Amino acid sequence: MAQPFKRIVLALHWDKQLILFGFPPVTAIGTSLMYSIGTSVSGVFAHLRMNNIFWKTAAVLGITGVAATQIAHPLVLWLEAEHLDKTVIPFLYILLLGYFALSLLNRSSKQDSKNAPFQFSWLKAVFIGFTGGFLSATLGVGGGFIMVPLLISMMKLPARKAVGTSLVSVFAIVTAGFITYAFSTPLDFKLGALLIIGALIGGQLGAKLTSIYDDEQIRKLLGILYVITMSSVIFKLFHQDEAGITVLGGYISFLLILFLKDTIIHQRRKASPTN
Repeated sequence: MAQPFKRIVLALHWDKQLILFGFPPVTAIGTSLMYSIGTSVSGVFAHLRMNNIFWKTAAVLGITGVAATQIAHPLVLWLEAEHLDKTVIPFLYILLLGYFALSLLNRSSKQDSKNAPFQFSWLKAVFIGFTGGFLSATLGVGGGFIMVPLLISMMKLPARKAVGTSLVSVFAIVTAGFITYAFSTPLDFKLGALLIIGALIGGQLGAKLTSIYDDEQIRKLLGILYVITMSSVIFKLFHQDEAGITVLGGYISFLLILFLKDTIIHQRRKASPTN
């Protein structure tokens, strides 16, 4: 996550970064949703080729998520009208990022082996979809960063399947959310278009990275990213914007170097005549 691992790692949480760079939260939310359309479309095609999508689950997540975006939008406008958006929205980010970081970093392969295999549940799917859609419209995230950990913990999906399945529903959710914001909030369409171009490239690269790492490695990298992003938002709340950007940028740089190194090693192993 995000989205998803693909989306969350390579998309770099643009909704939060736009806030860090001084964009009003409501404008950042709408622009981020526009960007998320590009990441989800790119990711869906990539994960479709890898058979990482459970369509029934994705459909339920998408339908309930779209309904939730329409409920959440008036709340965001009310927060802006009451001048609470610059405090409440970042605070919600911090709570969610902290919770998901703990839930991902506390999991282990031994715990996974004891878990029951995936079984579809209407109640759980509706809950996850509604939660993802509501928080997507409230916080400006694609919904994947919320749904992926929930799909892993509540429905026992493997990390790769959770990423691919969530991306299908994310496309429906962010499209509905973006349309709603576009008619009520001034958005930076030029910035959104540039972000989408980057997302179309990064989405394909990110999906390929999920084939290099196992599920436990994906969870750990994602959990650490949540901790780093949470720290950057905390810095923002205390008006230490440069510190927040530096912390987040440092970890992103580390990830890019790590991904490049591991990709080269992976390609060399594939090309080795002994394989």
